[in-house]
Amino acid sequence: MDTVPGNRCPGGTHIDAVVFDIGNVLIAWQPERFYDREIGEARRRALFNAVDLHCMNERIDRGEPFRDVIYATAEANPAFRKEIRMWHDRWIELAAPIIPMSVKLLHALRARGVPVFALTNFGAESYAYAQTQFDFLNAFDRAFVSGRMRVTKPDPRIYKMVEEGSGIAPDRLLFTDDRTENIAAARARGWQTHVFTSPEGWADSLVAHGLLPPEEATAPL
Repeated sequence: MDTVPGNRCPGGTHIDAVVFDIGNVLIAWQPERFYDREIGEARRRALFNAVDLHCMNERIDRGEPFRDVIYATAEANPAFRKEIRMWHDRWIELAAPIIPMSVKLLHALRARGVPVFALTNFGAESYAYAQTQFDFLNAFDRAFVSGRMRVTKPDPRIYKMVEEGSGIAPDRLLFTDDRTENIAAARARGWQTHVFTSPEGWADSLVAHGLLPPEEATAPL
């Protein structure tokens, strides 16, 4: 892969690609917040206590059909049928809003010729739908989507698949994710990592690795 000027971390290791998680890095993923707004906190708590919706979503992330899984879960829990179906029927409202500064950093890296990948726990069908709503999801050089790969983070297999699919050595990948267990699994394979807590912190990391100059990383939106 061609060398991109300046993309060396302080220790001298070259970064060949930057890998973004999506949920809570590029797009806010807080389903509870959506349900609190739509049905009230008390009803939401009852729903989430009665039905493991995050486990339901994990099935979709592993490649099961988006609508079928959600609608089957709704039918199995008729007291919450309407609310569960919202996970499918109003999904784009669950996956919102975007995190503008993170999107800006994605485009800034691309403009500098730095290869940018996605590595995301995301259903195959819901990801395809999201691409029609969020243009920046079409900007990745490669998108490694768990629903297509049939394995989710933090399973070590998904990181190996990225390495093999991209042909890039682990220590030349810089990965950000908001979940510490996903970061730990990548680090165990030798990836360079950043725990995402804010876009500002991610910007600082990209500057520290020599991937973006400070004026581009911190420029106003």
